[in-house]
Amino acid sequence: MKFRLLLWIMAWRMARVSRSNPEFRKQLEGRDLVFQLHTLDGKVARHFIVKDERVSSRGGKAASPAFAIGFRDGAYAYETLTAGNKQLAFMQGIQNKDIQIQGNPALVIWFQGLTRYLKPKKKKSAAA
Repeated sequence: MKFRLLLWIMAWRMARVSRSNPEFRKQLEGRDLVFQLHTLDGKVARHFIVKDERVSSRGGKAASPAFAIGFRDGAYAYETLTAGNKQLAFMQGIQNKDIQIQGNPALVIWFQGLTRYLKPKKKKSAAA
């Protein structure tokens, strides 16, 4: 359930940031693709559509994504995507075969670069 919610939040943030953040939109320039995050058992899947420097998403599997990241299960996916050191968590998951990548691995690295824009900006505190 946490993974499903995390995917929904990621989709909402990507759609919002793709409308308002010029740096994020620059990363989307020239991209016209679909990618997918899912569990290997097929219980949870969401695909993301990148088109015209915007991101939208739909629940379920995509017909032919440019790349897909499959996680052992929802709990493992949530742990990996919220880990302090995501890059290390991904590498360990791939080595242990708890994460499977289908499609273009270079696009997976591109996607990981996009995730840095998804964190909410910290509000500046007014120091008195």
